[in-house]
Amino acid sequence: MAAAKGVRKTIARGNGRGHGAGKVWGRMMGALAAVLSLVALLGTVARELPGEVAAVPYLPIVVSFTPWFALIALVALVLSLVSKRWTTALVMVLCLAAQAWWQYPFFSPSATLPEGAAHAMSTASPNPIDAYARVMTMNVYKGNADAARIVELVRDERVEVLALQETSADFVARLERAGIKQYLPYSKVASSDGVFGNGLWSTTPLGDPVDDEVHSSASFMPGATVRFNDGKTPIRFVSVHTTAPVPGYWGLWRKSIDELGMMRGRTDARYVFMGDFNATYDHAPFREFLGTRFTDAARQSGHGFTFTWPADKSPLPRFAGIDHIVTDQGIVAGRMEVRQVAGSDHAALLATIAIS
Repeated sequence: MAAAKGVRKTIARGNGRGHGAGKVWGRMMGALAAVLSLVALLGTVARELPGEVAAVPYLPIVVSFTPWFALIALVALVLSLVSKRWTTALVMVLCLAAQAWWQYPFFSPSATLPEGAAHAMSTASPNPIDAYARVMTMNVYKGNADAARIVELVRDERVEVLALQETSADFVARLERAGIKQYLPYSKVASSDGVFGNGLWSTTPLGDPVDDEVHSSASFMPGATVRFNDGKTPIRFVSVHTTAPVPGYWGLWRKSIDELGMMRGRTDARYVFMGDFNATYDHAPFREFLGTRFTDAARQSGHGFTFTWPADKSPLPRFAGIDHIVTDQGIVAGRMEVRQVAGSDHAALLATIAIS
């Protein structure tokens, strides 16, 4: 009897220790859920802050991570359910619902390219006077990108209009030695500081080229007209490079995007803006620039996220879509692709456009 009582007491003590360990583990999961849910909630709220406070220091960097806060919210939701933190779980469900509302359009096309676009892109060489064009943009990182690789992409993808940012005189020379003029013989490059510039290259003559279409405080953004539909439809292309959102330049970042927003009032031409906007669709100033007139091609095409930066931090993946192709009314974009090019912190972004 005494031995049996001793066994029962030992089992009871063992059960107590197991129950105590379970409580500790539950509290740890609950604490982790609380921390992650706070991060996810702050990231979600940051995305919805009005443009007036968009330039608050470091806020633009936080907002650039917006899609990734959905993953944090999902982990926090699972931990909240396991640790029975029902209020936290409910908040994470709301965060995930908001993320789904914001990001779903990137996976569901709002417009599709006409059948003629597929046929035009399948011919042996591009037709420079039809209603379709393959276009490409890339920040070449102070002229350090592989110029030969860019020319290969132009050739293989049958690019008809190319926009490059952060070019240098040496880079343009390397581009020409690699044979860019064989495919895109017409160009306009402009620099506000005489060192680094932005440029446009085209298969057809660039009409009315200017150094700075936008009158930007960030950099010269050259613009020129490319004609489609046998010359009947002029489209104004602009190579864009805004100020980066880094310490000391928060206000200038916002100002440079606001200056682009002024282009909504330019009704004398239809535009395609291509370049490094230093902003994702989740940034309020970028959405304000688009307004009801302009469209982000990546969101319209519904092919998924087009993360282009950073492209030189392997094994860290690209996590922000700050390079864009923005189209005016009556222009449809599709077949969006992101291509790696050595030497730059940005990847190249390509699209096919159809002009009505």
